[in-house]
Amino acid sequence: MNRNPGMTESSRSSWEELVTAALLGTERRTPPVGAAGREAAPTALLDAAAVQTVRRRAGLRPAPAAAPPEPAAKDSRPALPPAARRRLTMLLADRAGAGSGGRRGTAPDLMELLPQWLATANEHGYAAPPELLPALLDAARGRTDLRPQALAFAGPRATWLARLNPDWRFALRSTPGGGAALPALGDPTQVERLWQEGLFAERVTLLAAMRAHDPSAARELLATTWSTERAEDRLMFLDSLRTGLCDADEPFLERALADRSRNVRATAAELLSALPGSALAARMAARAASCVSLDRTQGQPAVVVEAPHECDADMERDGVVPKPPAGRGERSWWLGQLAEAAPLAVWPERLGGRTPEEIVALPVADDWQSELHGAWCRAAVRQRDAAWSRALLGAPASPGAAGPGAVSLAERAKLLAALPAGDRAEWVAGFISAHGLSEAFQLLGVCATPWAEPLGRAVVDALNIARDAGSYPWSFSGVMGLAERCLDPATAARLDGLTSIPDEPEDASPGAVGYWTEAFQRLVGTLRLRATMQAELTAR
Repeated sequence: MNRNPGMTESSRSSWEELVTAALLGTERRTPPVGAAGREAAPTALLDAAAVQTVRRRAGLRPAPAAAPPEPAAKDSRPALPPAARRRLTMLLADRAGAGSGGRRGTAPDLMELLPQWLATANEHGYAAPPELLPALLDAARGRTDLRPQALAFAGPRATWLARLNPDWRFALRSTPGGGAALPALGDPTQVERLWQEGLFAERVTLLAAMRAHDPSAARELLATTWSTERAEDRLMFLDSLRTGLCDADEPFLERALADRSRNVRATAAELLSALPGSALAARMAARAASCVSLDRTQGQPAVVVEAPHECDADMERDGVVPKPPAGRGERSWWLGQLAEAAPLAVWPERLGGRTPEEIVALPVADDWQSELHGAWCRAAVRQRDAAWSRALLGAPASPGAAGPGAVSLAERAKLLAALPAGDRAEWVAGFISAHGLSEAFQLLGVCATPWAEPLGRAVVDALNIARDAGSYPWSFSGVMGLAERCLDPATAARLDGLTSIPDEPEDASPGAVGYWTEAFQRLVGTLRLRATMQAELTAR
């Protein structure tokens, strides 16, 4: 029990007796004070407690003052323009329109514009106003999608504040090393000291920074302690080599193929397969090519597959997982891994000098097409091969979600990410024109923003068609939300005609036209607000 050193034993006993009487009640325990009658006892108890409280406080001995915290690091970035600072205050304070579903009205959802505002502010290199940092961190605490941009904007003061308020601890977890200052990357002595003595998070931060600054130096630094690192740490460090991956990394990754950890070996093999000129890629190409050939004996050439009959030790060393998942045959599992890791350049030579489009169009015998095409899709994504991605995507107007190689919208979305931004937008615009918006949400998510004019026009036209069909807009709320954030703000003037209330078709759902009008009014208002925000952030 914590005792007050300034109180006498008799005073302490009196206080404890008062507390006991208050807990039990004056009818069951007579308070240690004189009271004239049972009715006066409660009042006398409270008076005595007040006097004892003053005595207890007066008897406290002053404690040494706590040392003040070190000041936060200075933020040398330029301050926000005044209008942009006021706008940020509004974005952080407003919660209108944050509900999901139902009638949202015509007001823009300011919280949904905050990520875009933060991204633009970071592009211009502005510093966050100190007085708004608590509200900014509170917003990021509730929304993990805000954290990267919010912490970049908050700068070093975010981690300083996070050490003082446990509610903002996420800033320490989200910032590798908890905001620890890195040494000058050109100072080998300081770099070596932090690498040898630093905490794990600090070492991850250092290696990532080194990899971005000098990939070879980062790899050599990792090699100095590789054999003594824990398996889970080796895996994390190895993953950092994805940044700036190049042919010079091959010898190190080849050694990692013999690592004790299966996960480390698998990651090393994946990185090597992304280097088309690596020895592993050549080994995989030879294995995959031996399994796939062209049959010219029939009237139409066809691809013939002879899947591996075993997974030998050399294949395992190169990253082939021998045991298939439940419901998957061994041979098809091994074939898929070989074809996925082989450089795509091997197939035109192996299959008669054909282009990727011609190869994908060839029939595949004995029901091996889905397995082979699926592996080619994964290879195109891993190798970022635009030509193969186009071939496997097929024409955007092809029936349903599948293309000649991709069998789902998820695969098509991954293949789209390998195309240049303009080609991506053009393909998705064609898909929407042919299929509408019901399956387009996943594909729109990989398109660069703001959307190119053909894509924006296709989305707006499809929304207008859906309105004319008489259905409620809630089925398209996800696409409408994307349009508010991703359409070019310059298109607002061309959309004014959609904000008027048209005649309601006879077969329309009750009130649907009014809901659609509100949605288009909100879209136009949001686009104009985004244009204003852009102007505020570029004002000097």
